[in-house]
Amino acid sequence: MKKTFGFLLVALMVIALFAGCGGGGGGQAGSGLVRVGIVNLHPSESGYREANVADMDRVFTAANGYDTLKANYNTLAEQLAAAQQFINEGVDYLLISAADANGWDSVLSNAANAGIRVFLFDRMINTAETNFEAAVVSDMPSQGRMAVSWLESQNRPGGYRFIHIQGQIGSAAQMGRSGPLDEAIARHADWTLVRRGTGGDTWSPDEAKRIVEAAIAAGENFNFIYAENDGMAEGAMSALREAGISHGVNGDVWIMGYDFNRFALRYVMNGDWNVNIQSSPFQADVIHGFIQTLEAGGSLNLPSRIVINDEIYTDHATITQAIIDRYGLGD
Repeated sequence: MKKTFGFLLVALMVIALFAGCGGGGGGQAGSGLVRVGIVNLHPSESGYREANVADMDRVFTAANGYDTLKANYNTLAEQLAAAQQFINEGVDYLLISAADANGWDSVLSNAANAGIRVFLFDRMINTAETNFEAAVVSDMPSQGRMAVSWLESQNRPGGYRFIHIQGQIGSAAQMGRSGPLDEAIARHADWTLVRRGTGGDTWSPDEAKRIVEAAIAAGENFNFIYAENDGMAEGAMSALREAGISHGVNGDVWIMGYDFNRFALRYVMNGDWNVNIQSSPFQADVIHGFIQTLEAGGSLNLPSRIVINDEIYTDHATITQAIIDRYGLGD
């Protein structure tokens, strides 16, 4: 198993941040609590998102000194409206995992004018770095490059003929996971894009299944499912099964998923899928440390973009039950 961790540096930073952190100023008048607004995607989006939302819920509690407002929406319009409402309600900090990387400048400007500090988590936003305090994010392009590196290492005879199932178009996860594949297809003569579709804003397994069903009905010749999350990979696999098409390690069609859900890792272990890729969904403790430092009157003195580079891939040749137990998400 190949593991790349940029996490150690971040962990050391967090340890330093917590050292000497005392009580804070700010927060709702008279409550002693720091008021935080969290704009996230809905936990039903994926096993990754369920873990990410649970991580935020675990950390940003009254017991930890927070009065927390939460909004979990999968569309940009709903997220923007929720963020603006939190600004209007006078939060001290605004935390955002964006459904779309674009369209945030007005809201972020309003937050700055109100004296509200912004942290990004999980995903980047296309905006000036002066519009946020720090970004605690996954390196989505790194994940895409990791996928391409694995594909190149297999030297599959005859190359790859892809069905590419994208996530929510315009999200940082979709762009990071799609871009390196597009670049690789352009430079490899024996890599072909047969069909491309999307699971939409909800990364829908049912939509993924329909994409594969349409390719089968059209008689298209494909040998690889590149799905940008585990749920969509599972939906694609169900279409193959119903059509009697073999898949996985000894099959005609290879399958790749993202996010390290335990059900997906079991498919890899059983040989039904070939490979899975993960980024860490856990960013809440890092942001908590940053906020506590600011509340204690300190300064972060950090680069404005912090990347948790906790990316792992595992394939059928390298997976173990220990990997599933340690890194797997969900049941």
